[in-house]
Amino acid sequence: MIANDNDILREAEAWTREGRGVALATVVETWGSAPRPVGSHLVIDAEGSFLGSVSGGCVEGAVIADAIDVIESGKPKMLEFGVADETAWQVGLSCGGRIRVYVERIDG
Repeated sequence: MIANDNDILREAEAWTREGRGVALATVVETWGSAPRPVGSHLVIDAEGSFLGSVSGGCVEGAVIADAIDVIESGKPKMLEFGVADETAWQVGLSCGGRIRVYVERIDG
């Protein structure tokens, strides 16, 4: 069982050693009621497998889809979700807050 963000980072390192394409999503900023604190991580591989959480489950699907693009392109992305954003309701962030998530490819 993965216990904390340090374990998630170690697993990301292991996945890259296995030759997987890997991206790391990190909560870099929050406003208001946010489901996860700054520094929370989600690691994603090119097949869509993931470990960790950046939103308590409410925007993970959108982050995973963007992470796969980041793995393929190598270009990082800054994502933002919040209730003022119509797309936030579509992905389920109805907690009243906003989050920014930085997604980057990890190269071994």
